Amino acid sequence: MPRTSATASAATVSTAPASFEQAMQELEQLVAQMEAGELPLEASVAAYKRGSELVKFCATQLDRVDSQVKVLEGEMLKPFNADHGASEDD
Repeated sequence: MPRTSATASAATVSTAPASFEQAMQELEQLVAQMEAGELPLEASVAAYKRGSELVKFCATQLDRVDSQVKVLEGEMLKPFNADHGASEDD
């Protein structure tokens, strides 16, 4: 029954990542496999689904961190200045 083992593998793969960094690493691996054309059609569809889950997880984590930063900054975020080290007179 190969279908059962494939189902079990899919269930194991669908677990939530432990961290943002782990999700990004897994996503990079999936993209590399898909771009290389190493996966058969069914595995490509499963990889695409997993990738979508990982993107959603990462977006949620980034939104959560963004909210925390806004609270820490008192809702008054300052624009990023790439020339932070340069003098104001330039």
